[in-house]
Amino acid sequence: MSTQIPCVGAVVFDDVGRLLLIRRGQEPARGRWSVPGGRVEPGESHQAAVIREVFEETGLNITVVREVGTVRRDALGGGTYVIRDFLGELAEVKAPVGGDDATDASFFAIERLAELDTSDGLIETLTEWGLIK
Repeated sequence: MSTQIPCVGAVVFDDVGRLLLIRRGQEPARGRWSVPGGRVEPGESHQAAVIREVFEETGLNITVVREVGTVRRDALGGGTYVIRDFLGELAEVKAPVGGDDATDASFFAIERLAELDTSDGLIETLTEWGLIK
């Protein structure tokens, strides 16, 4: 059985329905757009991890609304990333700024997502979960 690596992702929309994405600065999916997220640190709850990751990667503060789903991705060097995704709500209105291992961060209109180089399965998964159309 492969090692499971606990991770989180954040699905966050602004007040006009645009989706928050970061351009990944590290593998997997380096250089591609994805939702903010990362590994859960030892002793940290998934909810605390998603709040921390969004802040580190975008400078934005969120509150967690609810869990929306889980995806599994092969980890580099073996193992499996088990990514629990949460719907987040902005605690403030300001522009995101890429930080930590995100080289950029921005809000995108849903109809523009197909034009972006997004991480594998992102659009399909968010559509399947009913978060975007």
